[in-house]
Amino acid sequence: MSEIEFKPFPRMPRLFRDCVITEKLDGTNGVVFVGDDGQVRAGSRNRWITQDDDNYGFALWVGSNAAQLASLGPGYHYGEWWGAGIARRYGLAGKRFSLFNVGRWGIGGKDEASKPACCHVVPVLARGPFDQGGIGVVASRLQEGGSIASPGFMQPEGIVVWHEAAQQAFKFTFDGDGHKGARK
Repeated sequence: MSEIEFKPFPRMPRLFRDCVITEKLDGTNGVVFVGDDGQVRAGSRNRWITQDDDNYGFALWVGSNAAQLASLGPGYHYGEWWGAGIARRYGLAGKRFSLFNVGRWGIGGKDEASKPACCHVVPVLARGPFDQGGIGVVASRLQEGGSIASPGFMQPEGIVVWHEAAQQAFKFTFDGDGHKGARK
């Protein structure tokens, strides 16, 4: 009989662990890559982009701000490119790049003080143990009170819940959450 590879059952994170709830911005995903050598490169959700093959001007913005963006340090820095001319537009005259990693770049984050001035961070709406009712309250407040990222804009897209134990983000959008019968 031939040897059969054993595949263990995957680890199952506990549900009632710490979460961070942020505002989900309606734009286009972007990534700023900083190499060990200081090289800075732009990407979209699923490909590298250039100024000749751009995504709403993100590669141009990255190129223009490369010196500042290099201070993010080596690695991949994901965020949302949003504002004028993209999706909801948020009533902005220009575009913004908001980093997703609030634990590093957000208020109280380990590298908050060294965040490049050209970058924003997605707004944190709440932190604490997973609580479905509490998540609903946070979502309702955002929907009723409007965007935190762009005050006065009354049609925010939704929320993102980062579950620390699962190391996974989950989104909830106010437009029916992408399927019929979803909670509004």
